[in-house]
Amino acid sequence: IGADENGILQAMDMYTLSNTGAYGEHGPTTVGLSAHKSLSMYGPLKASRFNADVVYTNTMSAGAYRGYGATQGIFAVESAMDELAQKIGMDPMKLREINIIKENIPVESYYGEVFRSVGLKDCLLKAKEMIGWDEKFPCKDMGNGKVRAVGGAMAMQGSGIANVDTAAVEIRLADEGHYLLLVGATDMGTGWDTILAQMAAECLQCDLAQISVHGVDTDVSPYDGGSYASSTTYVTGNAVIKTCQTLIEKMLQLAAERLECPIENLEFDGKRFYSDEDQKEMSLSELSFAAQARNNLAISASESFSSPLSPPPFMAGIVEIELDKATGQVEIIDYVAVVDCGNPINPNLARVQTEGGLVQGIGMALYENIQYRADGAMINNSFMQYKIPTRVDMGKLRVDFACSYEPSGPFGAKSIGEI
Repeated sequence: IGADENGILQAMDMYTLSNTGAYGEHGPTTVGLSAHKSLSMYGPLKASRFNADVVYTNTMSAGAYRGYGATQGIFAVESAMDELAQKIGMDPMKLREINIIKENIPVESYYGEVFRSVGLKDCLLKAKEMIGWDEKFPCKDMGNGKVRAVGGAMAMQGSGIANVDTAAVEIRLADEGHYLLLVGATDMGTGWDTILAQMAAECLQCDLAQISVHGVDTDVSPYDGGSYASSTTYVTGNAVIKTCQTLIEKMLQLAAERLECPIENLEFDGKRFYSDEDQKEMSLSELSFAAQARNNLAISASESFSSPLSPPPFMAGIVEIELDKATGQVEIIDYVAVVDCGNPINPNLARVQTEGGLVQGIGMALYENIQYRADGAMINNSFMQYKIPTRVDMGKLRVDFACSYEPSGPFGAKSIGEI
């Protein structure tokens, strides 16, 4: 990594060596993300290069895990940024701040995509304020053999896989003005059933209680590529919006027929269809009954969505730790994370998603470890040896948001799952 005398980054050269185990299950894709989702945070650079090797070994197969290679690449890049800051005598957060990727320029390391919502600078400044960076950096001797220090890093991910992920949604008009939402994605604890129902309720201008979400059954559910790659809110959410628009058009068509007035005169406010010009109206409940009697048009809509873009969410995380100089024991005192996920559809769900990701990251950094014998047998093969953090290991976790607005996202949203 190299910068000029003002700290402006000029070039990055990155090499990743990946152990895929005995099988190449996710060999080329995870290693690609180690650069794709790390070098793209900075720039524009005058020169950048990425090389990688993926090797087979006589160990357990390596697969997908939250972050999918981006976590490891970001660790390398952010460590190098700290080293560079020390060499040029600059605050490491200032070095990051002046080099954050700009909006509306093609990003070479992100397949030439243009970022239209980058709230990363706001994330960084807010996180610094929350932790009290200027007062605590770099460290403070506590006088009892322990030192308190602060450090931070930035991160980015994606919103689904551009030109690959596809989601379909079906919405049916049911009895008494209620709707049935059928989705093919699986809720893994991410809360998509609530989020997608919220989007549908917003589009259809109804109460959330009027949307019934149907659980996944691959025999009957619409097609969805799967709940992976931070895709559901962005990809499936856009499919929900398209489906609602089509459903409203079909309902207006039937209402115009039953009210015997031109469809262009009709408006829908979520509860009734009315025409001021013709002085006619009917309720949504009446329309749902009409759709089931003497009607040749099924009031159901299904649309698909596949995005050519994968707008990245961003995060700045800063942690205060206490280090025992004699033993090397690390204790987390305070961890602040500020996320740009576009416009958060459900801030409560976004917050707990982020907290869960922080706990996983802390576990990877401080507790979890996989070791092998020379013959490839795993040593850490139970939770007696493979340690994961508990609540008492977490210290204080604080999450906040620096909201941007993603033009291509549903209601301005980007993803939250992996960032």
